Amino acid sequence: MLDVVIVGGGACGLALARGLAGAGMSFALYEARPRLGGRVLSVEDQSSGMRVDLGPTWFWPDTQPTITALVKELGLADFPQYDPGTALLLAFGDKKPETRMTPNLHSGARRLEGGMASLIEALTAAVPAEAIHLSSVLRAIADRGDHVELTFETEGETETVTAKRAVLALPPRLLAEHLAFQPELDALSRNAMRSAPTWMAAQAKAMVGFPGAPAWRAEGHSGNAFATHEQAVLGEIFDACDAAGERAAIGGFFAFSPELREAFGGGMAMLIDSQFVQLFGKPLEAGGEQHIQDWAREPFTCATIDLTPPSEHPDYGDPLLRQAFWDGKLYLGGAETAREGGGYLEGALVAAERIRLRLLDQKETSTMISGEGATGEALNEASMARFREWVNAKRAPTFASYRQRLNFGLSNGQKEQITQRAMLGAMEAVLKEALAVLEGLPFDHSVVSVDKGRSDLTPLAQKAFDGFIQELLDGVIDYNRTSCALSNFPEEHKPSKDYLQVTLLDIAAAWKEFSLDANQVLLDKRVADQQATRSL
Repeated sequence: MLDVVIVGGGACGLALARGLAGAGMSFALYEARPRLGGRVLSVEDQSSGMRVDLGPTWFWPDTQPTITALVKELGLADFPQYDPGTALLLAFGDKKPETRMTPNLHSGARRLEGGMASLIEALTAAVPAEAIHLSSVLRAIADRGDHVELTFETEGETETVTAKRAVLALPPRLLAEHLAFQPELDALSRNAMRSAPTWMAAQAKAMVGFPGAPAWRAEGHSGNAFATHEQAVLGEIFDACDAAGERAAIGGFFAFSPELREAFGGGMAMLIDSQFVQLFGKPLEAGGEQHIQDWAREPFTCATIDLTPPSEHPDYGDPLLRQAFWDGKLYLGGAETAREGGGYLEGALVAAERIRLRLLDQKETSTMISGEGATGEALNEASMARFREWVNAKRAPTFASYRQRLNFGLSNGQKEQITQRAMLGAMEAVLKEALAVLEGLPFDHSVVSVDKGRSDLTPLAQKAFDGFIQELLDGVIDYNRTSCALSNFPEEHKPSKDYLQVTLLDIAAAWKEFSLDANQVLLDKRVADQQATRSL
């Protein structure tokens, strides 16, 4: 049986596959499309003689450390987005564009030579070819106790695959809309999936390549332009030339809605050429080679609800999307599950690394536990690994508990300290559960020292919660800030530093009580073991 099945061959799925291959884990990767890359799509343009991006184009080293490090690690060549020169504003459909000075418009964005597909190709090169399965659409997934069962449709045939764990590296909204889970996921998690907009899903992009050098640069233009009038086809336009500026291409994001794009489909090429000529003049009258990608028509990208796009970049990273389902056998990946860089390639890679670490930790735990006759230090290490895994699995459910307690307080007319009560209650509940788990784990206390009344196992139990409270607090702040229900409670909607400090003091008291109780549990187990040994 496979260790892991990865569903989704975009940046997240491929980065995870590369990581698992390096760790020697057995896996298979299934992708619904007949190609890899997901929303990353670079196509050949014959006019310019280079590849142009119809999906993600940029990354930002100043704010996206994960992809920046990966580009360097893979040895990929990158270059800055061209911004020097003037930008143009087309505010009226029947007038000439206005000139604007917009230095560093793209805030230090960089591109990859050969397009973003260069990243996908480099990741794919590190994955065994036999592990990749294309044109395989996931239809159902089931929890079978000690493994998961996935049902794929491949070229009209049904295929069943089993694995110890599964990772769904797909937009959460697609999963909520199309995938059958058995058993069904809880209501809060399903709602979190539906509430995570698929970034750029309703957008469309046009790229046009030209022979020769970019004429707009010769005229002192950066290639950047904005069209804001109602008849504009493309709303945002940018230079898409190569690093040397010798091969010419220009791109733009559609201002037309998905419905208008479909209605004007037959005349779209003429409208695009006309707008470029209106912006940049006679040098572009001959037109160029056009490439259009409408992501709203991609069934493996755009869910029905995504056809109404958000007005701004969404707040991603709901903790419920980062939890482990089905006792650690199911994980959700993809750019929309990441708190850092959510929606971007950065978020996809952050999600892949998060899941890779969890899977490797599970593998290490299973290896230790499966060792026959494990005694002494090995037994204690295995039990603590199981405790850490339990704690990790409780991160998202604890946040869900917070939300339930918060909603309960609101529905029952509480008006003060709602956040404080809900967060403290959620933490107290998980710490109480943790004591019971610790009580049930086997330890060999004969190899454990006790110094001044403290078991050496106690700090290990405490360490399992590293980052737990901060992650919960981050989730609370993010959730409260976007909650309509809390908008009438300013102190709860955007908790002040003093409010949060008081809340954390309450949680610190609960943590101190847990630490003392955990130490006592371990000491009591030690005494019980010693008495059992003497009675033999």
